[in-house]
Amino acid sequence: MRLLASLLMLIPMLVAADPAYQVLVFSKTAGFRHDSIPAGVQAIRDLGAANNFTVTATETWPSSLSGYRAVIFLNTTGDVLDNAQQSAFESYINGGGGYVGVHAAADTEYNWPFYGQTVGAYFSSHPAIQQATVRNEDRAHAATAHLGATWTRTDEWYNYRANPRSAVRVLQNLDEGTYSGGDMGDHPITWCHTRGSGRAFYTGLGHTQESYSDPAFRALLLGGIRYAAGMVKADCRPESGYTPLMGSGWSQAGPGGFTIADGTWSSFGGMGLRWHSAKEFSSYSLKLDWRMAGDDNSGVFVGFPPSGDPNSAVNNGYEVQIDATDTPDRTTGSIYGFKAPDTAARDAALNPPGAWNAFELLVEGERLQVFLNGVKVNDFTNTDPSRSLLQGHIGLQNHGEGDDVAFRNIRIKELGGGAVEGESYTSQSGVQPASHAGASGGRTVGYIDNGDWAGYSSVSTAGATGFTARVSSGGAGGTVTVRSGSQTGPVLGSVTVPGTGGWDNFQTVSTTLNGSGTGPVFLTFSGGSGSLFDVDTFSLTRSNATTAEGESCSSQSGVQPADHANASAGRTLGYIENGDWAGYSSVSTAGATGFSARISSGGSGGAIQIRSGSQTGTLLGQVTVPVTGGWENFQTVSTTLTGPATGPLFLVFTGGAGFLFDLDTLTLTRG
Repeated sequence: MRLLASLLMLIPMLVAADPAYQVLVFSKTAGFRHDSIPAGVQAIRDLGAANNFTVTATETWPSSLSGYRAVIFLNTTGDVLDNAQQSAFESYINGGGGYVGVHAAADTEYNWPFYGQTVGAYFSSHPAIQQATVRNEDRAHAATAHLGATWTRTDEWYNYRANPRSAVRVLQNLDEGTYSGGDMGDHPITWCHTRGSGRAFYTGLGHTQESYSDPAFRALLLGGIRYAAGMVKADCRPESGYTPLMGSGWSQAGPGGFTIADGTWSSFGGMGLRWHSAKEFSSYSLKLDWRMAGDDNSGVFVGFPPSGDPNSAVNNGYEVQIDATDTPDRTTGSIYGFKAPDTAARDAALNPPGAWNAFELLVEGERLQVFLNGVKVNDFTNTDPSRSLLQGHIGLQNHGEGDDVAFRNIRIKELGGGAVEGESYTSQSGVQPASHAGASGGRTVGYIDNGDWAGYSSVSTAGATGFTARVSSGGAGGTVTVRSGSQTGPVLGSVTVPGTGGWDNFQTVSTTLNGSGTGPVFLTFSGGSGSLFDVDTFSLTRSNATTAEGESCSSQSGVQPADHANASAGRTLGYIENGDWAGYSSVSTAGATGFSARISSGGSGGAIQIRSGSQTGTLLGQVTVPVTGGWENFQTVSTTLTGPATGPLFLVFTGGAGFLFDLDTLTLTRG
């Protein structure tokens, strides 16, 4: 309780830095009316008075939403907006506005798909008001940063028609074993996500009048408002498949260490390193939350070999820095000493000292991408032969006295397709395993002569845009050629292997690939006479995004190219009417988690359905296309995708009469 009180005291101090802004509280009801609405309005007014935002509370939809940083649907029910008001709300959100839904906001506008996607899930049922335990999954978000791992409170607990987890970032879920009447199993109750260019936050809490006098609930509500208004940053991308790491398996190297309380590791002394000694990782997404008290210093290390010396991580791995006041290549988000972050993106995404921030370190082959609060701030590829990201440990630095940095919610998702052992081939000619003490697993693919090859039937080249290998050569060196399908298949790229000065002296070599592969990977080896080199491990990196011109469809109904000066390549997919569709046989939906499109509309706007396999195939998602004010006025719309997807991409277009919109380019994102 003392910890909660102290953290709640921090919140006004942090929020005081926000510039003045306005929010709209909308509480119209066309169904059940909650008697807590007046208490909710007053609570938001109190929060605004203390935190520099002005509140307009109404049950009459305003003629314009311009000027409001966020619109709060406070216990609304039923159909509360007409068609024109719905269109205005869609334009507002797609244009960068913020939405906050409280409790019965999920019992609102069931026949309006855009609203359903914005709120995240519709109400299904609820048991009687009772006490339950809320599990706080994500405590980096401003709405939940003040809470412990669990929170016991009394409210009316909604069940929802569908689980929103695949499309939103779940911040809180309900422990259904602590109350009666839950029917979802995995039971999200508070979440956030991006919507078009805007932001959305919803909490199922807030039925009772007592909720709005509860400081912890008020802090939750304030954090949601600040996020929706764009005053604080958060990673609200959907998340699944991560394994918690804050258990056993860690060791301390060097002086100092970390205290552990309330699921938080806080550094002291140093310079030392708390490193995950139980396992080396290759090809993974590492996520964690961190907080500095002031001008402090720490870092997250990746890709280093096992050692009880903290300097081994410094000298053999890479550090993603936490320190906002050092030189550009040594500030927050930098690869320390190697590459500065995109400082504009970093500064826009960074929350101030005293607030929690979220890192994602995405390691694929020798590529390291850094995301801060969901925004990519660095993209680095290792070319240093004495270091490698293909495999290694992870660690957290305790820099020294006075450098106070805390970490929590450390988790990892192993991506597969990481480092492949060279000797794990499924077919070959001329090569055989060779034992080397310094090799991963103690062996390489060796005895390589000119013209030899190795095939790996379980490693697909589909989408591969990069190749990296850990090699050694006490011979003449040579070349590795990367092919698709067979040892004589299409060449995707090649890389030179130098003499390394010995068979136990390993270096890393890498090259780009042309991305046209479809079959399993085959490596062919060429060079002079005698044994050329050994291959310890290799990895393929793959693009996380596929972009296509709208007019590049391979099949269609009703549409045709249209010339536009402001379009990519000068043309769009145009003349789109209700019921038309376009297919893209070269764009696979496999693994796709997001869709974005650059569009324009001098017509009535409409919607794009994203389907897999055919124009009537599995529906993966839908995005609304607003009127943009002209055929040459382009905007970007986006949505998350869910559902099993394996086939080529098909887009189906819906809307009113006449020409709806034009499609310039489209992008599928994965992972």
